[in-house]
Amino acid sequence: MSRSERSPLLLAGLLATAGVAHFASPRPFDATIPRALPGSPRTWTYASGAVELALAAGLALPRTRKAAALATAAFFVGVFPANVKMAADWRHRPAPLKVAAVGRLPLQVPLVLWARSVARRGEGR
Repeated sequence: MSRSERSPLLLAGLLATAGVAHFASPRPFDATIPRALPGSPRTWTYASGAVELALAAGLALPRTRKAAALATAAFFVGVFPANVKMAADWRHRPAPLKVAAVGRLPLQVPLVLWARSVARRGEGR
């Protein structure tokens, strides 16, 4: 299997792992939900996990890959405020945790670009 054929599956695996984590251990995710959002943080945590699982499934299937990849790029942009909130909330934590929280912010850019590159390749052509 070539690198370009593995890329969508690796991205799907990343999303599936994150989606499962939202259900298996929701509390850390609840803490990242911006307070400005309506409803309970747990609802947003579960909804986000469900979206990640759906995106993973869409990426895994060649027929839906392009649309799922574009939606994945948008999703990564959409969850950026939660990552900013986490970095702000963790600014007084021990240095390694603070570095991890702040370090996540620039990682969103390559994730968005990765999803866009999967979309450009569409159905694996």
